[in-house]
Amino acid sequence: MTITLMHHTPLETCAHAIRTCWQSFDNSDEGGEKDKALIDRVGNKYKHASTLEHLVYTFYIQGVSRALLQELARHRMASLSVKSTRYTLKELKNCEPFVEDDFESAKKFIVLTQNPMVDSASIKALNNLQEILKSGVSNDIAKFCLPESYKTELTWTINARSLQNFITLRSNKSALWEIRLMANALFNNLPQEHQYLFEDCIK
Repeated sequence: MTITLMHHTPLETCAHAIRTCWQSFDNSDEGGEKDKALIDRVGNKYKHASTLEHLVYTFYIQGVSRALLQELARHRMASLSVKSTRYTLKELKNCEPFVEDDFESAKKFIVLTQNPMVDSASIKALNNLQEILKSGVSNDIAKFCLPESYKTELTWTINARSLQNFITLRSNKSALWEIRLMANALFNNLPQEHQYLFEDCIK
């Protein structure tokens, strides 16, 4: 899994939104310690969390499973643009068939679980899918037999309020192991000056 922060809203934008309510712009220090404390106080301590929606982050997320992608669909206040299987299955079609226990070669296409039985079953699914693709079945139909472990990537945009909720739920030990890795990686990829808003969310 690789996560890259592509864009983030400056803290002063959120502070400006909060100060709009009281017209206290003269008290701003342009995203400095006073503004940071204001954002935390109003957004977190006073629970006026809608103010945190003015902070938006866009991440490029690579090498995650379709199982994880399905979990992301439960977080509705986010926008995602996902790699299309309709147009990209030719990557798999043009490969040589995989040896059942050759996990090193297969990990280009699947997320490995470190369970040999599960990972071998995913390799079998890749080989079955290759046969179907080479027989001339269209990608739109063939993709129905993709294993959940099949790798994908997406561009994901989310506001700070929703990201707090995501990290709180998905860094928990009861969450899917792969999405726990993602939650921690998202936190680590945030700008350092933004991380204080999410520190209480990490489990």
